[in-house]
Amino acid sequence: MSHHNAIEGLFFDLDGTLLDTSGDFIAVINQMLAKDNLPETDSALIRDHVSEGSRKLIQLAYKIEATDPALEPLRNRLLNEYDLHISNKQRKSAACLYEGIEDLLMALDENAIRWGVVTNKPFAYAHVLLDQVNLGHRYQALICPDHVKKAKPDPESLLLACQSAGTRPEQSIYIGDHLRDIDAGRNAGMITIAALYGYISPDDHPEEWQADHSVATAREILPLLEKYKWQLPRRHSDV
Repeated sequence: MSHHNAIEGLFFDLDGTLLDTSGDFIAVINQMLAKDNLPETDSALIRDHVSEGSRKLIQLAYKIEATDPALEPLRNRLLNEYDLHISNKQRKSAACLYEGIEDLLMALDENAIRWGVVTNKPFAYAHVLLDQVNLGHRYQALICPDHVKKAKPDPESLLLACQSAGTRPEQSIYIGDHLRDIDAGRNAGMITIAALYGYISPDDHPEEWQADHSVATAREILPLLEKYKWQLPRRHSDV
């Protein structure tokens, strides 16, 4: 691992990349709708837009515009209900690692590659979810909006993650399921991988994101890295 092109760090977006968290959001939103005597929303619609944040989910579920004065109160209610929901370890909709991620994390540890999570999810939620999937003491960095002045696609959070983990950005990889993830990784000077298995809406066009690599499932990440013998995968522009 002393080669100058060796991978030093690998960082994940959280929702839709490291963890499948859509079940929690779907459950909470449908609970809210039921209390308001409204019909359940389309689960696929919520899943596709999880990466766009709580405001977007409220707009879709309640069929309101971004300028509607009811949006912010409903969003605050969603966040409160979500907080209570994920605190219940016995919930049926609990977030889980995508298939293939655990094998990848074990391989990273075996090869002394540091890894972490860079997410737009607040720390209060992120650390709870990571603890519940037994990752709380395994990562070398967890960077949330609470820790930076500018969120993704600004590179600040990724640069801070590298600093926290002791890796160089140019020797690190960022994996995400949204355009802002790929832009943030590129802005930080990192190799980027688009997680096509994540929360990608029909309106997204990941083929236009200019990620260095794309994977259809989380199981493809480890073979990709092994293919390059744990050296940094080349950028498309270098091929």
